[in-house]
Amino acid sequence: MDVLIVDDHELVRRGLKLMFRPYKDINVVGEAAEGTTAIQEAMRTIPDVVLLDITMPNGLDGFMTAKALAQEVPTAKVILLTMHDEELYIKRALELGVPGYLSKNSDPAQLVDGIKQVMEGKRYYATSLSEAFIEKAASQKTESVLTRRESEIVRLTTLGYGNIEIGEKLGISPKTVENHKGRVMQKLQIKHRHELVQFALKNRLIDYDG
Repeated sequence: MDVLIVDDHELVRRGLKLMFRPYKDINVVGEAAEGTTAIQEAMRTIPDVVLLDITMPNGLDGFMTAKALAQEVPTAKVILLTMHDEELYIKRALELGVPGYLSKNSDPAQLVDGIKQVMEGKRYYATSLSEAFIEKAASQKTESVLTRRESEIVRLTTLGYGNIEIGEKLGISPKTVENHKGRVMQKLQIKHRHELVQFALKNRLIDYDG
């Protein structure tokens, strides 16, 4: 698993690299001290996982960086690695569809477990907040999580239109349609088309009479 480390403190980055040395299945492919560089490094290395600090004083913060990564490198799984454990931060991470959220005080085994869990498509939030709160907050995702264009692509997809047809209707290329779909699936943390249909029905993107 290829990992990109993003933190404005060099000691933290160095410590994480040392922490991962005993784990042969984890390969640190790059590091960055702020958001813009992180995005560039992610586009260059295409990591499986990005370990991302929230509070970075220069340029983009962790949330803005996570949002940009979802657009530029949608295959990369983001784990926010932070000292913030407040409800507001957790909710924001969930709104952005970030699959992982861990404390910087996490021990190596927990951090590696978190990486493996998000790589399997699961959500891994190791915080002092209860799992019940996290489940409730995650279930409150609505259409507002998606852009207008993404919502329209979801609607047309669930109505049975293919990428070429959707592209013709929206005036974009089939490849762009596919990229939008990838971002939608990542935001909603879903893997299968039937889950997309369920989301569309729940949020009234399509009507269902029967």
